[in-house]
Amino acid sequence: MRKWLYIAVFTSGLTGLAVEMTASRLLGNYFGTSNLTWAAIIGLILIYLTAGYFLGGYWADRSPHYSTFFKILAWGAFTIGLIPVAAQPILRAAADAFDQLQLGVLIGSFVVVMILFVVPVTLLGTASPFAIRLALSDSRQAGSISGRIYAISTLGSFGGTFLPVLLLIPWIGTYRTFLAIGEMLLVVALAGLWATSGWKKAAPLLWMPLIIALLAIFGVRGAMKNTTGLIYEKDSAYNYIQVLQVGETRLLRLNDGQGVHSIYNPTEYFYNGPWEQVLVAPFFYPALVELADVQSLAIVGLAAGTTARQANLVFPNIQMEGIEIDPDILAVGREYFGMDLPNLHVTAQDGRWALENNPNRFQIISVDAYRPPYIPWHLTTREFFEVVRDHLTDDGVMVINVGRSPQDRRLVEILSSTILSVFPSVHIIDLPDSFNSILFATVQPTDAENLVANFTALSQRADTPPVLLQAMVSAINNLQPTPAQGYVFTDDRAPIEWITNDMILNFFLSGNAETLQ
Repeated sequence: MRKWLYIAVFTSGLTGLAVEMTASRLLGNYFGTSNLTWAAIIGLILIYLTAGYFLGGYWADRSPHYSTFFKILAWGAFTIGLIPVAAQPILRAAADAFDQLQLGVLIGSFVVVMILFVVPVTLLGTASPFAIRLALSDSRQAGSISGRIYAISTLGSFGGTFLPVLLLIPWIGTYRTFLAIGEMLLVVALAGLWATSGWKKAAPLLWMPLIIALLAIFGVRGAMKNTTGLIYEKDSAYNYIQVLQVGETRLLRLNDGQGVHSIYNPTEYFYNGPWEQVLVAPFFYPALVELADVQSLAIVGLAAGTTARQANLVFPNIQMEGIEIDPDILAVGREYFGMDLPNLHVTAQDGRWALENNPNRFQIISVDAYRPPYIPWHLTTREFFEVVRDHLTDDGVMVINVGRSPQDRRLVEILSSTILSVFPSVHIIDLPDSFNSILFATVQPTDAENLVANFTALSQRADTPPVLLQAMVSAINNLQPTPAQGYVFTDDRAPIEWITNDMILNFFLSGNAETLQ
């Protein structure tokens, strides 16, 4: 009997952490992965576990039987499997609310979904105190028994940290991951019940795994979101990925779906977005750059390769290095976004690590991995920008796409200040009809007037690609003054979450979200 007790404790520990990790993906797809979302998930689950610890101890003292213990786990496992089915209509409503920036509906949906975790997580929390009560036959062994139970549970939790992220979610998706981990615990609970209390105790609950299996087949079919034009979706190890078809144009959207990460049209190249602004980078220097002389570009945050396609069109001799952490996005780029350029070498790796370990230097380095609230803090610091500068040629330019709100430019200003601690010149462009600003940092001191002069010269050439001229016109018309140097982010202190959380909250509370409808 003790053997089944330990197996159950290990599996319940694994299941508890697996539920928490999978919950972060389930909710992150709709509400984002900011630290606020993570804090809410972790905090509420800890509260549910706390309730489970109290309930488990109380329950064990009143019914100290193996049959009671395994039945509790069985019901906890079964209700885990119900989470995705119950959550799906609520989360689809949340996705529509996010698209329409309806804050009240969004918050309400989050609260309702988190309530769905109350029963299963609380029941899982009963496992350790209940198991200690069952295993304890001599009070003189209370310490060693308790330590053994919690050690086994924690080892299970260790496995549960990696199982959904590295295996189950990329393989079967977020919804079916809930079903898989619920089914796993359910099998252990029913087997333990059968072994310790006989088949007559287990038989009345054999309908549970059957229901979970049927839900896996029939209960969560269809797209995760009711997004118009959806032609592809997938849960990868890093993102929820969507590809949308709008006429002949394809859009890449990730996670909560706010913003377009890549765009593709087989006959058009100018999208009035951040991608083509990378083409403008060399022309902040005073001497007119021949297009054939721009020969190297690194893109940190390649996504599905929009910038690479545009650069390949404009600069005939360019060789490109694309860095993207998610290999599934790269696969989507090749299949849906024409990312099959022979002069594009792709690396699936964290942007900072990959750039820091790249032996080459580039004329242009584009950093397009920012998307509030998904801003990797380690790509915002002075030390990171020093890495970028060290990988630029003497006539090199760094280009960064930064988010902002209509009245809040703190993120732009602080990043500009941080970059100015490394680079001598920073030029800022606000993209029209968007929440994006583009920052250009040059290795040598430069003046924005150079861009105007180079545009004048290029516009008189018949062979200048129109997409370059359009991008330059947009840049010239939307140049902004460079703020004075102030606060600087460092690897030691970069409170990016404070700024993005406050920026987003102020945007919603200001009523600007309603004016966008």
